[in-house]
Order: sequence, then C-alpha cells, then structure tokens
Amino acid sequence: MGDASTQDKPARTAAQIEADIERTRDRLASNLDELAVRIHPSTISAQVKAKAMATVEEKTARAYVAANGLVEKVKAQFLDEKGQPRKERIVPVALVGLGLVVLLSSSRKRRED
Repeated sequence: MGDASTQDKPARTAAQIEADIERTRDRLASNLDELAVRIHPSTISAQVKAKAMATVEEKTARAYVAANGLVEKVKAQFLDEKGQPRKERIVPVALVGLGLVVLLSSSRKRRED
C-alpha cells in the first residue's frame, strides 16, 4: 500500500526540491533572527523596563485616586452642600493647629537655650 500512495504523487524535479529547501532555509533564518532579537539583552532589558514603568504608573494612578477621594472626604467635613465653610468645624481645627505650632515652637526654644 505504501507503494500506491507514493505512486499517486507526481515526481518532483530537482529544481522543485531545491526551491523547497531554499524556502525552508529562509524560514529557519527568519525564525533564528527573531529568536536572536527576543533573547538579546537590550530587548529583555527594554521589556523589563516597560513592565516596571507600567506597574509604577498603575500604582501612581491608584494612589492619585485614593488621595483624591480622601481630599473630597476632608473637604466635605469642612464645607456644606453649598460649598460654604462650616465655621463650627473649622474653628476648633484651627485652634488645635495653632496650639500645636505654639507647643512645637516653645519646645524648640527650650532646646536652644
């Protein structure tokens, strides 16, 4: 049966076989060139750098969104729905801040003396 299947195919000429070999060599050369580029240290370095930059950008974006949300929450504590300052909340915070400044400056003054 093996003879029948080989007899059904037309015989290839030497030129056809050589052309097939040349195409195979070209494909192999192309594949080897692509592999050489992929494993080159500069290519690997660029890929690692790009991945690191993407990670940093993603984390920065998340931090920005979180910080923006926090600012909005704090802002909501000190402004009413109309955007007017809430004096009943601002005055105590300002007094605490002023007290901390006075306390820190007096402690520094004591250290200098």
